[in-house]
Amino acid sequence: MKLYYDKRAKDPIYYAQQGIRIGKKTTTKNVKRFGKHSELLEITDDPLAYVKAEIERMNEEYRVGRVSYEIRADFNEKVSSSSAAASSVTWVNIGYLMLQYIMSGLELKEFFKEITEGRKNTFDCYTIMRFLTYARILDPESKHATWGKLGTYYEKPGFEYQHIMRCMDILSENYSKYIQWLYRKSNNVVERNTSVMYYDCTNFYCECESADEDYIDEVTGEYIEGLRRFGYSKEHRPNPIVEMGLFMDMRGIPISMSINPGNKNEQVTAIPMEQEILRMTDGAKFIYCADSGLGSYNIRKFNSMGGRAFIVTQSIKKLSQKLKDIVFDDNGYRLLSDDETPMSIEAMKSFDRFDKNNLSLYNDRIYKLIPAELAVDMGLYEYKELKNGKIRKQKAKGKVDQYIIVTFSRKMMEYQRAVRKRQVERAKELLKVGDPEEIKKGPNDVRRFLKRISKGSDGSDAKVKYALDKDKIAEEERYDGFYAVATNLDDPAKDILAVMEKRYKIEECFRIMKTNFNGRPIHHSQDRRIRAHFMICYTALLVYRLLECRLDDQGAHVTVDDLIATLKNMNVTNVHDVEYMALYTGSSALDALVKLTGLPLDRAHYRPKDLQKYIRKHLK
Repeated sequence: MKLYYDKRAKDPIYYAQQGIRIGKKTTTKNVKRFGKHSELLEITDDPLAYVKAEIERMNEEYRVGRVSYEIRADFNEKVSSSSAAASSVTWVNIGYLMLQYIMSGLELKEFFKEITEGRKNTFDCYTIMRFLTYARILDPESKHATWGKLGTYYEKPGFEYQHIMRCMDILSENYSKYIQWLYRKSNNVVERNTSVMYYDCTNFYCECESADEDYIDEVTGEYIEGLRRFGYSKEHRPNPIVEMGLFMDMRGIPISMSINPGNKNEQVTAIPMEQEILRMTDGAKFIYCADSGLGSYNIRKFNSMGGRAFIVTQSIKKLSQKLKDIVFDDNGYRLLSDDETPMSIEAMKSFDRFDKNNLSLYNDRIYKLIPAELAVDMGLYEYKELKNGKIRKQKAKGKVDQYIIVTFSRKMMEYQRAVRKRQVERAKELLKVGDPEEIKKGPNDVRRFLKRISKGSDGSDAKVKYALDKDKIAEEERYDGFYAVATNLDDPAKDILAVMEKRYKIEECFRIMKTNFNGRPIHHSQDRRIRAHFMICYTALLVYRLLECRLDDQGAHVTVDDLIATLKNMNVTNVHDVEYMALYTGSSALDALVKLTGLPLDRAHYRPKDLQKYIRKHLK
C-alpha cells in the first residue's frame, strides 16, 4: 500500500491506496481514508508523518496477512449492466489448483511444446488441455458449454471455441505418443506397480441413429473402420456404440486405453494393446488379469510366453463334464484361511451359521486345485483372422499350461439364492400377464426361468402357455457359492485370489468415467474428435486416480463424490477488488488436500498476489 494525497491542495485528504489487478490490467483503489490535513492536526502536530507511519504499519500487517479496510455499501446501487442474454456468476473456482498440483508432475507443457514445434498456432494447447481436464472432473459438459464457463475459473483463460477443436485434432494425431507420455511421467507423481495389469472393456452409446461407414484415408490409402457401429450391449439400446479397452495397474491407476469400433469383438483387442504396453514398458514382465470374457485361448497362450502369466475368471458351467465332476466332488477341498484343514462342500452347506463359533467359518471359503491343460475341456475358444479381415470364432483344441482354483463360499451361496428367489417370484408374476417371450432373455433376466408349452390339434393353431422351468432353477442352484479362476502361476491360492479381488477397481474406473465424468453424451461425429474426447476423459481419470492414491498414501481416504464436491465447491468472490473471500466451508477432504499439496486453500480470505503465486508454483 502507498500514501496518496493531492499535493496542490491547501487542505489535502490523505488516503491509503492498494494496487490491484482486474483481468490483465492493473490499477489502484483507495482502501482507507485518514482524513483531511486540518482534521488530523487535532490529533498530531505532523499529519504527513503520522499518515506515513500508519501506511508502514498497514504494509507490515498486509505482509503477515492481516488487513483492515472500510467497506461502504449503497443498497440502491445496481449490479453492473451487460448486454449478455443471461446473467453470469461473479464467483470463481480455485479448487482446480489442487488438480494442477497433480498435472504438473505429468509435464504436459513440455509434451505439447514438442508436438506443436514448427506449427504456427495462435493458441496454447497445454492451457486448453488443462481446462478441458479440470472441467471433465468438476463440471462435465459439452466442449462448447465448457468454453462458455471459462470465466468461472480464477485464471479466466481466453482461448476460443475453435481453438478447442483444433487442439483436439492435434491431440488425436499424437494418440499413441500421448498415452505413453502419461504413463512414463505418472511415475513422477506415484510409483507405478505394473506387476499385475488388469484389462476390461466397456461400451459408450452415441447420440446418432446410423452407424459410421468405413472409408479409405486419402493420404495414406489405409482402410479405416468407422468408430460408431452397432454392436452387442447389455442395455440393448438401438444406437451405435464405441468400445473402450482399458488397462490399469494394481492401485487402480490407468496404464493405457484403446478406442475401437462398437462392433469389434473385445477378445481381439487385448493382445494388440498388450503388445503396445510391452513396447511402452520395455518388455516388462507382468500378470494379465481379466474376467472370463477376455480370457480366450489366444490371450492365455500369449500371456504364457516371455515370462508373463495370467489370472482369469473361469466359468464352471463351460467346463467339460469330467472337470465338473471334480468340482462337485467333496474330496480335496481345504479351508482357504489356513490352507490345511480339510473341509467338504456338504459340511460348508450344513453348519449352523447362527452359532457364534461358526462366524469365522461363515466368512471363510474352501478351495481345490484342478489341473486343466486341454483348452477344449475348459470350454475355450480361439479367434482367427480370415483373409477378408473378418474374425472367425472356433473351439480351441490346443494345450496351455494352467490349472483351476475352485472356491466355495457359504455366504455367496446364500446371497445368490436370495437373489434367485426374488427373480423366481417376479417370473411367477410374469405368468399372469401377456407374453413373456416378447423381450429377449438375458443371462440375468427372470424370463430364463420360464419355459414355453405349446399344445394344439392337427390343422389348428397351437395354444401357447408358459410355466416355471424348475429344471433350469435347479441347475442354476447347483453352481451357487462356487467361483473359479484359471492361472499358470504356482503361487499360493490365497495370493492369486487376492490379486483377482482387486479387479473391481477397473469397473470402478468405468463407473467414474460414465457417472462422475459424464463420458457420454459424445457431442462429436468425426473419428478423430471422438478419440480426442476419450483421451480427455482418460486424462481426467488418470489425474483423479493419482490424486486419490497420493491421499491414500498419507492415510486419508476420500470418496469420489466427496473429493469432487469439495473441489467443485471451492469458490471465491472478489470483494471490492481488494481480496477474494472464500464461499466454502472446511471439511476433512479439504484438510487432506491442503496437507498433500501444501497449498493453503483453507483460508477465509486470499490476497490476489498469493493466488497468482500458487498458480505460478505449479504451472509446469
